[in-house]
Amino acid sequence: MVEANAIEGTVKRVVFVNEENGYTVARLDVAGAREPVTIVGNLAALTEGELLRCHGEWVTDRRFGRQFAVERVEPLMPSTTQGIERYLSSGLIPGIGEVFARRIVERFGPKTLEVIGRTPERLLEVEGLGKKKLAGVKTAWAEQRGIREMLVFLQSNGISTTFAIRIWKHYGADSLAQVKRNPYQLALDITGIGFFTADKIARHLGFAEDSVERAEAGLVYALEQAAGADGHCYLPPHALVEKAKELLGVGEARIFEALQRLVEAHILVYDKFDETAPDLFEVSDEELGRLLAKPGRGEVPVAGVYLKPLYGAEQGIATKLATISLAKGLLPPIKVPQAVKWVQQHVGIELSPEQQNALRASIVEKVLVITGGPGTGKTTLINCLVRILDVKKVAFALCAPTGRAAKRVAEITGFEAATIHRMLEFSPKTGTFVRREGNEIEADMVIVDEVSMIDAALMDNLLRAIGPQTHLVLIGDVDQLPSVGPGSVLRDLIDSNVIAAARLTHIFRQAEQSLIVTNAHRINHGEFPRAEPMTRGRLSDFYFIEKQTQAEVLEIIKELVSERIPKRFKLDAVNDVQVLSPIHKGLVGVENLNIELQELLNPRGEKLVFGGRNLRLGDKVMQVRNNYTKEVYNGDLGRVTGFDDEHRRLLVEIDGRTIAYERGEADEIVLAYAASIHKAQGCEYPAVVVPMVTQHYMLLQRNLLYTAVTRGKQLVVLVGQPKAINIAVKTEKTFRRYTHLADRLRAAMRLVT
Repeated sequence: MVEANAIEGTVKRVVFVNEENGYTVARLDVAGAREPVTIVGNLAALTEGELLRCHGEWVTDRRFGRQFAVERVEPLMPSTTQGIERYLSSGLIPGIGEVFARRIVERFGPKTLEVIGRTPERLLEVEGLGKKKLAGVKTAWAEQRGIREMLVFLQSNGISTTFAIRIWKHYGADSLAQVKRNPYQLALDITGIGFFTADKIARHLGFAEDSVERAEAGLVYALEQAAGADGHCYLPPHALVEKAKELLGVGEARIFEALQRLVEAHILVYDKFDETAPDLFEVSDEELGRLLAKPGRGEVPVAGVYLKPLYGAEQGIATKLATISLAKGLLPPIKVPQAVKWVQQHVGIELSPEQQNALRASIVEKVLVITGGPGTGKTTLINCLVRILDVKKVAFALCAPTGRAAKRVAEITGFEAATIHRMLEFSPKTGTFVRREGNEIEADMVIVDEVSMIDAALMDNLLRAIGPQTHLVLIGDVDQLPSVGPGSVLRDLIDSNVIAAARLTHIFRQAEQSLIVTNAHRINHGEFPRAEPMTRGRLSDFYFIEKQTQAEVLEIIKELVSERIPKRFKLDAVNDVQVLSPIHKGLVGVENLNIELQELLNPRGEKLVFGGRNLRLGDKVMQVRNNYTKEVYNGDLGRVTGFDDEHRRLLVEIDGRTIAYERGEADEIVLAYAASIHKAQGCEYPAVVVPMVTQHYMLLQRNLLYTAVTRGKQLVVLVGQPKAINIAVKTEKTFRRYTHLADRLRAAMRLVT
């Protein structure tokens, strides 16, 4: 008997399959039904003619009517000769069509599938079926059986079909054996399968809590979390072991054994920063105690443990920057004083002494870092530099980490600018950048804006694509929040004191008239921002509205976004106003603000449940992961424009392009009426509204507030408690990431000199 939330039937026709995530639309012949039932879901390799038991629920699609949304599927073998014949003739086995399917069934009858599975050599008894076709039957049968067995096994362990498809694509016929041998390996090899998913499978399979395989997976997960959540490139041994102990609930001995195995397998890298640090594989109990001791305040750890790619990124950055710095450049002879004088006349501005010095250095130095806050003329400097390069016929490339930042540079200079990913020509087919060693960017100078956003991995890839003779100018605001990804590249380059650097501090008179600029610098100097009262008088560009409770803050933010700002400043509530919150949870955290603002700003949008997310037509959304295939990147904003019913894809317009998202990609986009301050890096918005309450005290730091304020172009409104703003302004000691890039740079420069 079949339960109420399940149906059984034979696959009549496969209508559509997305090869990437397995999303399938098919017709199922169900006993007692007048016509075939439409089934939809992430279904692995359905074959026409096969018998299925599908578990799920009935849904009604506005275009296609009643469908059965499959959550779990059990493959059942057909039992009738007619069903078996249809199954074999469906194209399941190369070379076996209707004729051979009929002959096979006529020879073996109801036992046909048993013969194929257990004694396939008997198929040679069928007229015209030779050894070549027999080999094809064996291969295809084994593959189909492998997929089915793995699918049933994973589903019984609560793992989705989407992951099953990813596992099969990675391991092939060895998938099930690999999963059973060491399910923790999935966390290392398969995107989207983390430690907890692998641990769930492993515990079902009987792996012990203190197994070395579990300890290995826990160590890798701890480092991945440290990189992803906190931006660390490495962890000191004491910190890594403590995190692993907390995660796994096992002792130091097992963790250290697993650490040694991972280092020997070249999955992790143990790097000694101090020559007195003990060797990992010849460590006494006394030395182990020292290694696992927490360094004192201000002390540098004696060693660090890296994920191998991040270790390679730090090494690569240091080595390549040292090489570029000391190699002869490609620029033609330029009379620098005359060039600086000419460009001021040509552009019609007078550069400050700081800007003139930075402009000279950008031509003279092979590698130069330029940093400065808002209103200090960084973009003006870029504009002047490219004017000189253009008139001198110097080939240059302009780029930035995000599409918005690249577009802003292009608008200011009038020259083409690209995202770093596009400039490096990412290949979705290979998963690598086309531009790299041996196929470098064809430019005499590469100019990169918003460098504070660039993490260690991206900087490493960028430098791989720059020839040693190419000049490099890196521009960014070191006082902003560091990159979302691991590393503190811009700060480390400056702190190394071996890379030429120019700091712009002079605020220009025009910028001084802006309270946004003035207050950004006040915040950076530890001073409380000055704000105008929001009265009916003249308009200002910076306001503070004092409210004491989170409920009051929420209500005034809703009023500001929906009514007061659009009316007084003639701005669009959705496109032009961005709410930025320090945290995700809570009444004025990103998640709740999005729910409230969606209902307020888009109440009539057609509701779309997509990948478990409650979206509406017209919603403002943000891409939260780099997707090189679609050429959309972390932080890109868009609007939901439709839903492709036939292929079950969400359509989003981003920067004038329509991007289609499959169900398996639903976690790449989120509502964006409100966003975290970190996600807003490198972006500018006409108006920014920021809640500031003491409940956020753990995150209230100077560079966080500074970054939020500098996101607004025309208007910034802080809403909340003066005490919360004061905490942020006075909290100068920002969270420092574990990186070793500055030391590596110094060492690399010593080696090449």
